[in-house]
Amino acid sequence: MKGYRHWHGDIRADDNPLEAGLAFTCKLKDESKDFIGRKALEEAKKSLNKKLFCFTIDDDKPLWGLESIWDDDENKPVGYLRRAEYAFSLEKTIGYGYISQDLTNASINKFKELKERKYSIESFGERRSAQIFLKSPFDPDNKRVQGNF
Repeated sequence: MKGYRHWHGDIRADDNPLEAGLAFTCKLKDESKDFIGRKALEEAKKSLNKKLFCFTIDDDKPLWGLESIWDDDENKPVGYLRRAEYAFSLEKTIGYGYISQDLTNASINKFKELKERKYSIESFGERRSAQIFLKSPFDPDNKRVQGNF
């Protein structure tokens, strides 16, 4: 819920750190820092095709993971949840899932623009309205981690 990535739940071997929102761990801006895989990440940065986001639904229905994420503006599936749970501190169901950047609308070319769109999560044949978050909805400024309650 805090936004810490869970290996094999949120990220797997076929995801790169840029897609998983972990670019800050790679030091790509510092040219003097070399590491295994740097060239591959620099190439991947040019053509990202998915990104991990947090979603919540307001109704009190469970989600399990692997549900489809729908772009309600385009009325088509754009990704899937990797993992979902009930967030007691938010009193909502929360899930982390990848959205594909392959959207037909050419004006939507940045992931930041995806926040302005309407989404739903389909579970057991029923679509539920969802809210997307670019940061964790719980303590997005890390104040609690620093002891500021």
